[in-house]
Amino acid sequence: MARLDRVTLIAFLACVLLGGLNAVGVRYTVLELPPLWGAALRFGPASALLFLVVLARRLPLPRRRSLLGALIYGVLNGISFCFLYWGLLRAQPGLSSVVLALSPLMTLLMAVAYRQESLRWPALAGSLLAAAGVSLVFGEQLRAQLPVLNLLALVAGAVCLSWASVIIKGYPMGDPTSTNAIATGAGALVLLALSLLLGESHVLPVRPETWSALGYLILFGTALLFVLILFVLKRWTASATSYITVLFPFITISASALLGQERLSPALLAGALLVMAGVYVGAIRPASRQMPAPPAGLKP
Repeated sequence: MARLDRVTLIAFLACVLLGGLNAVGVRYTVLELPPLWGAALRFGPASALLFLVVLARRLPLPRRRSLLGALIYGVLNGISFCFLYWGLLRAQPGLSSVVLALSPLMTLLMAVAYRQESLRWPALAGSLLAAAGVSLVFGEQLRAQLPVLNLLALVAGAVCLSWASVIIKGYPMGDPTSTNAIATGAGALVLLALSLLLGESHVLPVRPETWSALGYLILFGTALLFVLILFVLKRWTASATSYITVLFPFITISASALLGQERLSPALLAGALLVMAGVYVGAIRPASRQMPAPPAGLKP
């Protein structure tokens, strides 16, 4: 594997770690903050922080098509968070993990439709293995009854996440930091607008642990995570990058087990092995062979 690929793989694994710990942080923030307002409090300060980095490093901001791509990417991410948070109001967290585990398959099919990728058996097999692994871990929660609208909201959130990755691959991507400064700001505006529309209360946390969790979510779980995701997305295909979300729940469960909030089980180990096999077949093995070709554009 080339050195650049190793760097990208490290960034991929860092995304998995940071994103997996996000769910632990959100468990604290939702105790005091309404969901969309809490998400807006993540995105807004993260965008401001990224703009400070852009100014300090004198990075060029996206322009023209790059700017349009960043805005669309940010809006779709903001909308996806709205759908996912609303869907989770009456759904088990495990169900959202299973729905998000379909992201590699969704992303692959979208990338094929946009002529960015071809439908290859390893990519298809990897996405199915990953989905099967997550389903094995959360099998019991899949039997719980869930209102159709909430399930559709979870699916819509996953679709928006996948679509955002495919869309931005069709636009010229500049520096991940400056691109995310724009995208995260756009996402914050979407979240804030919908929070106002739904009549959420706009309060600030009181508990120190909530502030600590929010600080982690802003600095590491949003600003750094989103920059690393775009770093990987520039070098890997959209479908390969989407495997990041499949691995989130395993980091979440492991961290919760260390905090005494979860118990590890044989099903978790078996599911993790399936997911790791899917990640290797669908993402790491193809990336180790060759770098993806430049995106062909947005015409399906």
